[in-house]
Amino acid sequence: MQETSAPLDADSPRLSAQGASVAAPKSQPAYATKAIDLLATLSVKGRAPKTGYDRDLFGQAWADVDRNGCDTRNDILKRDLTGISYTNSVPCKVQSGTLADPYTGTTINFLRGSATSSAVQIDHVVALSDAWQKGAQQLTTEQRTAFANDPLNLQATDGPTNMQKGDGDAATWLPPNKVFRCEYVARQISVKATYRLWVTQAEHDAMARILGDCSGQLAPTNEKVPAVAAPAPAPAPAPAVVQPAPAPAAPAPAPVAPAPVVAVPVAPAPAAVYYANCAAARAAGAAPLHAGSAGYRPALDRDSDGVACES
Repeated sequence: MQETSAPLDADSPRLSAQGASVAAPKSQPAYATKAIDLLATLSVKGRAPKTGYDRDLFGQAWADVDRNGCDTRNDILKRDLTGISYTNSVPCKVQSGTLADPYTGTTINFLRGSATSSAVQIDHVVALSDAWQKGAQQLTTEQRTAFANDPLNLQATDGPTNMQKGDGDAATWLPPNKVFRCEYVARQISVKATYRLWVTQAEHDAMARILGDCSGQLAPTNEKVPAVAAPAPAPAPAPAVVQPAPAPAAPAPAPVAPAPVVAVPVAPAPAAVYYANCAAARAAGAAPLHAGSAGYRPALDRDSDGVACES
């Protein structure tokens, strides 16, 4: 029975189909969610009856849900194969390529053709009939169509291995390649969380057992790293108050040179002259003697009129 599956980010080597999950009931898991933590959020219930299941309830097989002009099967082949060639110049219908099959750990050469195409099939990681019995009956046709074409739920793999899986869940079937089981189970958990599907107790326990060996396994998602708000810029510091520079001190007045001392010639004091009497003054030719002149003295000025020896 050909069911189908796949990883989740269009930038991943295993994810490229765009837009298939736009009608999913909820967004894929938050970035960096651990699969074991996401498993704890899933409801645990018994299977609902498979009554009424039909592949057509999940929309047209391999519909071009992302409207890129290429059906989902070829979108997944382009995503998961390498060394691809196309049937014509339009890069859509894959003619050949090489698959590193994660389910078996083998390399498979794909070649389109009625007898060869089935060597590589597209697996629904969570099988359609399994989903029908675990909540998909409550989804709308649009949501089921999105589920059947969601890159998160699709994986190119070895055809016979896919047929062996059928509609098994983790309790009844796991990939033969044991190193891929952690990622495989984590993808089933992401798909079921995105489409609000439940797990049975046996399925839950099988998933928990697998994740016990890889508790750090993240749940695949197309959600990106949340943007971190840039820290608010620090308030600009208040402008520093610039004190006006003190006015330059007035230069000290240049010292005033003392006025040069001009020597004033002083007339030498008249030599002391003494006349014993007016006769001597007359004999010297100095009479009359005036007050203040050389030789004058009051004793010679009999009438005290400032003139001595006037007769």
